[in-house]
Amino acid sequence: MARKNLTITLHISEMIYDIQNKTFLTGRSKRDDGNHDKAAYMQANNDEEELNQILRSIGDHYNKLRSILSEYIEDSSSTASNNLISSSSNITLALSMPENYNSASANTIATEAHQYIVNKSIADWFDITNREGSATYLEKSQENVHNLIRSIHQRKRPVRS
Repeated sequence: MARKNLTITLHISEMIYDIQNKTFLTGRSKRDDGNHDKAAYMQANNDEEELNQILRSIGDHYNKLRSILSEYIEDSSSTASNNLISSSSNITLALSMPENYNSASANTIATEAHQYIVNKSIADWFDITNREGSATYLEKSQENVHNLIRSIHQRKRPVRS
């Protein structure tokens, strides 16, 4: 069966921004409740230790995403590494899709992949800094996986010749 190539590029800087922004807003809402110390700890920022933790989570969840999409991943490499990814780099998913895959779902796949990594990384962050907030982001990440799989399986209707 003929295949169609789909390349998804995820920008790590955008994921870091989303993680920092969402943790900031969540922390600010806690601060408004009068819990200033807890609010300060749950807000991810660019301190080296915090950024390294975020980058490690992004890398871990990117690899999990690759596993989820393994049926469609086109990768001939025979090496692997657990090096910390760079905040200025991009990560790419090269997917080999069936010929009747509906390309209109490509942006949804990119968005859900981005949100999956962001939500899982925030869940990791909150597991350290705000345990009660972690479950919410785990649930969101499961919804992202569901939407991602549904989008991957979108097909064009056959046309009678």
